[in-house]
Amino acid sequence: MDKDIHQPLGTRQKPASKGPGIGRSWVPGLAAVAVVAVVIGIASWMAVSASRIERSETVVAAQNLRTQDTASETDGDPAEDATASAGAGQQGSSDTQSGAGSPVQSRNGQSGGQFDTTLDDQGNEITKVTPVQRQDQRPALLTPPDRIGQHPRLAHLPDPAIAEDTPNGVLPIRGENGERAFDIYARPWSGARGTRVVIIVGGLGLSQTGTQEAIAALPEEITLAFAANGNSLKRWMQEARREGHEILLQVPFEPFDYPANDPGPRTLTVAAGTQANLEDLHAAMGRITNYTGITNFMGGRFLSDPEALEPVMRDLADRGLMFVDDGTSAQSLTDRFARTLGIPFAAADMVLDATQERGYILSRLDDLERTARRNGTAIGVASAFGVSVEAIASWANEAKARGIEIVSASAAADDPER
Repeated sequence: MDKDIHQPLGTRQKPASKGPGIGRSWVPGLAAVAVVAVVIGIASWMAVSASRIERSETVVAAQNLRTQDTASETDGDPAEDATASAGAGQQGSSDTQSGAGSPVQSRNGQSGGQFDTTLDDQGNEITKVTPVQRQDQRPALLTPPDRIGQHPRLAHLPDPAIAEDTPNGVLPIRGENGERAFDIYARPWSGARGTRVVIIVGGLGLSQTGTQEAIAALPEEITLAFAANGNSLKRWMQEARREGHEILLQVPFEPFDYPANDPGPRTLTVAAGTQANLEDLHAAMGRITNYTGITNFMGGRFLSDPEALEPVMRDLADRGLMFVDDGTSAQSLTDRFARTLGIPFAAADMVLDATQERGYILSRLDDLERTARRNGTAIGVASAFGVSVEAIASWANEAKARGIEIVSASAAADDPER
């Protein structure tokens, strides 16, 4: 003790510990443990969030579709519907669309979820939506019923909900929920009041060069009609749809001076009879897909004969197609059958290129504009000749600047179901 008193301050130190101690050596180990815990926590959170997002997106999509399906449910006594359960996920159709890349699954508006509907004590409808487990992780395209138009990326592909495979090819049919080619393949328009003009350019597919030039030059608002007797129709149809055009199928019908004036192979004639005419009609329909309806090429005699015309018009009604009369036959009965059978119908007001001269075509287009300003809508038809395409393209661009809306044929059709 006395020796310590005489030592300088600060020189007295305790001997170092010789044991294993737990001083500062624990810090690096604890930090490593914390890092591992944080990594595990983040990974778990991401997995749970992804699962929740997938489930929530499915539920939201199903709920949106349910708002459309509710309007079509039965209107009976609420007490009888108190515990209605709709297995829409199992009842909806599911098909594969062909195209570039992996197949894309397409489901109609009744699929994608299990809907359980009940009523509370006040009579309010309560809907419980349960996602349906998909068989794989590929995307599913939900396509609600009563829709107008296709997504631009799918416009060149037939919609499986309204298509059937037959020996004649893929033919349009009405969907399980009433879907029609007339609606699904239609080109949407503004719906605004004003002056509306429809221009239908036919004969596409007969000339490869002329078809290519017409698709490239004509504004997308122009409706294109493909001749059933044309070549490479599927290729040109897909090109036209990708460019935004609504299309029609142009079917040859018997004129009064047939066969001196022959519309071409597989012309529908009065003498052929119902079975042969329907076979020829279906053969024409199978050449392409994605058309909203058919239009006639010639046909003065056939379209004025009720016995020959009725089976054809009934077939169009059953398939959800419209009929566009080119207006060249004053005795045509197509409008009467369309009203009787509930077929969307439109008739042309004038032929624009009866004379193949640019000045004449432009004057007829001006007549079409005056008719539209007077009646609200006017329809003109032309053929895919070079001079016709050039004049129509030039006039259409100027007409839009004057406030004229160029719409597709379906937009001007009289539809009994709308």
